[in-house]
Amino acid sequence: MSNFLTRTITGVFIVLFIFGGFWLHPVSFFLTGLIIAAGCQFEYYRLMKTAGIRPQMLTGMFAGMSMYTVATLVAAGLASYRLFLLLPGFVILILITELFRRQARPFDSLAHTFLPLAYIILPLSLMPFSAFSHTGIKTLLSHGDYTFSPGIVLGFLALLWINDTGAYLSGITFGKHRLFERISPGKTWEGFAGGLLMTMAASFLLVYWPGITGWSGWMILAVIVSVAGTLGDLTESMLKRSLNLKDSGTIMPGHGGFLDRFDSILVAFPVAFIYFILFG
Repeated sequence: MSNFLTRTITGVFIVLFIFGGFWLHPVSFFLTGLIIAAGCQFEYYRLMKTAGIRPQMLTGMFAGMSMYTVATLVAAGLASYRLFLLLPGFVILILITELFRRQARPFDSLAHTFLPLAYIILPLSLMPFSAFSHTGIKTLLSHGDYTFSPGIVLGFLALLWINDTGAYLSGITFGKHRLFERISPGKTWEGFAGGLLMTMAASFLLVYWPGITGWSGWMILAVIVSVAGTLGDLTESMLKRSLNLKDSGTIMPGHGGFLDRFDSILVAFPVAFIYFILFG
């Protein structure tokens, strides 16, 4: 089976699972985000182990999943913002745990235990705040009295995947000039331009996505997705390049691992979230 066909089939399943999970119900929204966060964080820790660094996988994962859960509870109005005061306790727990591990390079361990909390968990924890207390597109299943709409996340993901598809197709068809050869030799300016143009064109259709933003807002979001999404992709490529790896994992044939598939979200969604907060 060709790489393009494998990538396409896997991509369809990814879209159905992720899009459906975020759209189905607030509980499935939470679980879908939790799966993405856990998968990305686990892969990061596993990659560090290949480099001879031993981050605290158990305590780090516990802290990360707790952060995402707390963010969801607060966003849903089920808990006070005071619940965030528990988070420094995870920092103390990780520091105390490191004292007893007797690692040759304890601060390397600490740095790479904490980094995915900021690089992965924090950006994904903004997703519940973009859905709860928002109106617009309704979930596929009723969910009681909660004010909830996954429209921002769904629209963002749609643009992101259109950008990825446009960049991939434009790159393999017209790509000649390398975008950042030292970090990602396969990316080209032609691919970036093709992704941007296709994403901006698709933004016209999302004007009919109710209760989110207008035509100009979607155009701006299309630019944010293309630029910040590419930066997120290059950042993860820089990580893999430093470890002499091609993919972060193999769980998604044709797409690599969780980090390979969701790297763009980690940079693009916080920028999009800030835009919606300020101007949406």
